[in-house]
Amino acid sequence: MSELVARTGRLQQRYEGGCRLVAGCIPYKFRDHCEDGDADSAKVVEVLMINSPSGPGLLFPKGGWENDETAEEAAMREAIEEAGVRGDLMDVIGDYQFKSKTHQDECCPDGLCKAAMYALFVKEELESWPEQSTRTRSWLTIPEAVDSCRHKWMEETLKDFSSWLEDKM
Repeated sequence: MSELVARTGRLQQRYEGGCRLVAGCIPYKFRDHCEDGDADSAKVVEVLMINSPSGPGLLFPKGGWENDETAEEAAMREAIEEAGVRGDLMDVIGDYQFKSKTHQDECCPDGLCKAAMYALFVKEELESWPEQSTRTRSWLTIPEAVDSCRHKWMEETLKDFSSWLEDKM
């Protein structure tokens, strides 16, 4: 059982222009790829995705951005709560709009959301985390992740992440 506890509820939820504000990240790490024993082998980028308790396909950790935190803090909190990882939050990848099928409320009756998504360089995988009973972690290469994305907007985020990563390398 995790000593950390996931936040729940909408009392502290931020809204802007009829949209629920969300923050999340693409957790990533490098894996050495060495098929022939070459010491100069290429590093393979792997991204961490999680299952959704509400249906098929994989997701990146994300959730409501609350009034008592910055978007960056919310993204790191969601990485811990949903995926059980910690690391260095790098740059913002971008802002993405989508419509939630499960999260309509009086402040956002149409379920419109705006997500600030970040790159998170993973330094630690927790053995225990708040949502581990409902979430499974999967490390995937970027092409595998594109094929596994549950939502089109996350696929777009992943493509932008790939461009960001190329610029950084």
